Amino acid sequence: MRGFSTRVEYTRKIGMAIQAQREEKEQRPDQAVESTRDAAERFAWLPCRLSLEVPVSEFTLGDLLRLRRDSVVTTGLRSTEDIPLRVNSRLIAWIQFEMIGDRLAARITELA
Repeated sequence: MRGFSTRVEYTRKIGMAIQAQREEKEQRPDQAVESTRDAAERFAWLPCRLSLEVPVSEFTLGDLLRLRRDSVVTTGLRSTEDIPLRVNSRLIAWIQFEMIGDRLAARITELA
């Protein structure tokens, strides 16, 4: 029976320690933000895949097989509609396309 009571006491102490950590984080939210910023800076060199998804409705296999140079694929989107921006397949923002000089650019309109 002594082993059981020791485990219960140990579990209670762990619970108290976790609660104390939570309360400490709640009292110092700026440190949580700072640690996130530190982690971001530490891993800033990692490569990631950025992709823009332009949905094309009613596109068929036949349409795909007929694609040639100079083919134009129309989307169901208006020129002012937002397009999903993903990093490593995870949605992070919504964008709109813009022209900057002769370059196509993406302006972030909303963070996910």
